[in-house]
Amino acid sequence: MTSENLTDAGLGQPGQPGPNGQPVLRPRARRSRSIWPLVRDILVIVAVAILISFVIKTFLVRSFYIPSGSMEQTLLVKDRILVDELTPRFSDYERGDVIVFRDPGGWLPVSTRPAQPPIVQSFDWLLSLVGITASDSEDHLIKRIIGVGGDHVVCCNALGQITVNGTPIDETSYLNLSEGQTAPRDLPYDVTVPEGSLWVLGDNRDNSQDSRYHMDQPSGGFVPVENVVGRAFLITWPLGRFGTIDFHHDVFEGVPDGNG
Repeated sequence: MTSENLTDAGLGQPGQPGPNGQPVLRPRARRSRSIWPLVRDILVIVAVAILISFVIKTFLVRSFYIPSGSMEQTLLVKDRILVDELTPRFSDYERGDVIVFRDPGGWLPVSTRPAQPPIVQSFDWLLSLVGITASDSEDHLIKRIIGVGGDHVVCCNALGQITVNGTPIDETSYLNLSEGQTAPRDLPYDVTVPEGSLWVLGDNRDNSQDSRYHMDQPSGGFVPVENVVGRAFLITWPLGRFGTIDFHHDVFEGVPDGNG
């Protein structure tokens, strides 16, 4: 019997006394018990956020932390940096650029990481996917470009300076001289950088396993451009060190192009 029939039957209007003297109750509106629309919207938002973060990490910017002191004082251990992956795709790398790259072969020691529970691995993978963690930082290296394809790089002249295409470069603006040393320890080399490769050195020259120490490897100490992840451009953590990374391009302004 509908509410209209109840009224017609003399049972009274809602709020009015009924035949037994009790007020007639108003029927409650039926509440929707389904929360699926809300869950669906949340899942869509999360999926879109993950997709955007994945695209940014894959094609635009990646986060790394600094695991060693090879780039002191430019970069310190545990600094967190952002690496520009996009710009170098449309322009060449330059002398002075600070780059992150994958091991060309034999530069890093073989490491075995302790096994983690699957749930921890999954969580770390997800955070890495969106760029929050950088668990693969120790699988990469970071150095400064000294020579590009075609450059003739020699160490060192009588003043202990590196020469690039016959031009000595003054590296005092970025070399780690904090311990009173006047120049990095000489490790003689005379190389011509192949096209499509780079010659890289660390700013903490006496504590950097860089191109100089891998000339006996198949890569000859050179880093193939295809191994480069991108150009480091910003220190994001700790906050006290927040700021851009200086490439010191001015140091190389007088260097002529190499002849290959």
